[in-house]
Amino acid sequence: MQRLEHLEHLDRHLVDELAQVARESVREELREQARGQRRKAALYAGSGAAALYAGAAVALAVGLALALALPGWAAALITAVILGAVSYALRSAARPGAPSRPAAGRTTAGGAPVPPVPSTPPTAGVVPPRPDTPRS
Repeated sequence: MQRLEHLEHLDRHLVDELAQVARESVREELREQARGQRRKAALYAGSGAAALYAGAAVALAVGLALALALPGWAAALITAVILGAVSYALRSAARPGAPSRPAAGRTTAGGAPVPPVPSTPPTAGVVPPRPDTPRS
């Protein structure tokens, strides 16, 4: 009986050690993955900041080019309208529910056509006859 208790103690000890080793290895693997993701996030942030400055430089160049032929206020206004139109187009393209086709030919996500909405509301309690049954 004492030998069985000793083996149970060894089994528990072995299970605890295996669990600890597994936790440490998973923790180390997660640390390595997080390091890589942090580096990627920093690179994306840097590229976004560079793109922002590049966009500002392009907007400035467009404004200065327009200012050669127009007064400064008109060039700035035209540049602002162009940037507003571009931002509106990008926002509309990014919206998940933005209709890309006219409403008349709507389809569901699976591609099935959406049935038209009836022009009159249904009447309560009245069941229309089935088309395949003969009328008496």
